[in-house]
Amino acid sequence: MPLYNRRPDVIIAAPPAPLGLAELLAQVRVALLRHLPDTYWLVAEVADITRPRTAAAHCYFTLSEQATDSRGGAVRAQARATLWSSRYATVATRFERHTGQPLRAGLRLLLQVQVRFHEQYGLSLDVLAIDPSYTVGELARLRLLTLEKLTAKGLLDRQRALPLALAPQRLAVISSPTAAGYQDFMQQLREAPYDFAVALFPAAMQGDEAPAAIRAALDLVRARRSRFDAVVIIRGGGGKTDLLAFDDYGLAAAIGAFPLPVLTGIGHERDEAVADLTAHRALKTPTAVAVFLVERLARLEAVVYGYAEQIRTAAGRHLARHGQRLSQLRHRAQAAARQPLAAARAALHQRIRLAAQAPRERLRQQAQALAHTRQQLPRAARRALAREQRTLRQRSRTLLQRFLRHHRRRREDLLRRRYQVQLAAAALLHRAEVSLLVNHEI
Repeated sequence: MPLYNRRPDVIIAAPPAPLGLAELLAQVRVALLRHLPDTYWLVAEVADITRPRTAAAHCYFTLSEQATDSRGGAVRAQARATLWSSRYATVATRFERHTGQPLRAGLRLLLQVQVRFHEQYGLSLDVLAIDPSYTVGELARLRLLTLEKLTAKGLLDRQRALPLALAPQRLAVISSPTAAGYQDFMQQLREAPYDFAVALFPAAMQGDEAPAAIRAALDLVRARRSRFDAVVIIRGGGGKTDLLAFDDYGLAAAIGAFPLPVLTGIGHERDEAVADLTAHRALKTPTAVAVFLVERLARLEAVVYGYAEQIRTAAGRHLARHGQRLSQLRHRAQAAARQPLAAARAALHQRIRLAAQAPRERLRQQAQALAHTRQQLPRAARRALAREQRTLRQRSRTLLQRFLRHHRRRREDLLRRRYQVQLAAAALLHRAEVSLLVNHEI
């Protein structure tokens, strides 16, 4: 007997025959049809959409949802969906009529779908219907959240607290340069009797790139804000779809926080965009903005003219009142000045008479003195002549005496010199005679 019992022989079954990929995927399709035969309403966000370019083409979606798995981790569910051409026109038209916008990426939709699986294309969802009321409510909810965020940050009413210039004529306009609304705005300003300085900052005014383009234009204006009185954002008329860019939170916040008053004229729809609510003043059309600016200047001009008329009237009354007062004061001054003037005139005449008498008396006295002097003059002249004659005779005698003395001295001097000459001549003659005698003897 063996030590251990022998293990019974195990019969190994043959493995099943392998399946082809097409057969396996066919079984998956059958299983899905068996277990998911009905239609389902689901909520998903449109991550991407390809609209049909022709009437016979289909519309393709990429639906997504942010969810959590059993472990609490974030999972992004995603699936392809198709809205066949046979239903597209009806479903899309009804959706746009109720929501005011076309099917686009970013919308959250409530869709009726049926699960489909194809061996070649994989899993997809057939879109049978879309409930537009859900999207309308979702858009309203998002708009309300945007308004609540703006209110929490104080941006919903901040622009209205900014003072708008009494005469806003330096305008920074953000618009598409080729838009009809911009042309209407400029034409309205050109027809006004006032001068406006307009600087255009071009930007896309619809589409996904519009919010970023308008914010970039606002940044350019902010750098030169000292040159402008206000900012004008204008866009011509359009449907709700065309104005979706103005519900963007980033754009509305940029307008609410802007340091200059912002005026908007971005369509003629009855509903206001979020950007309208954060602006300083929202008008329905670009033309309405221009009319508002022109009328503001007209009102200011009327006020100025009114004040000028009031000032002119008040000045006229003031001048008339003071003119009468001045006339009264002039009459009083004239009456008060007449008596002192008469007294001063009488005193002046008296002084003139006194002044005239004094010279006449002085002249009379001088005439008497002159007559007396005239009478005394011959006698004084004779006395003076006698004195002069006596003086002259005295001086003549003195001169004669001096001449006689001088003549006598000169005569005596001449006699003395003649005598000396005679002596000298005798001596010279004697010497000559002696010399001649000597010479003769020799």
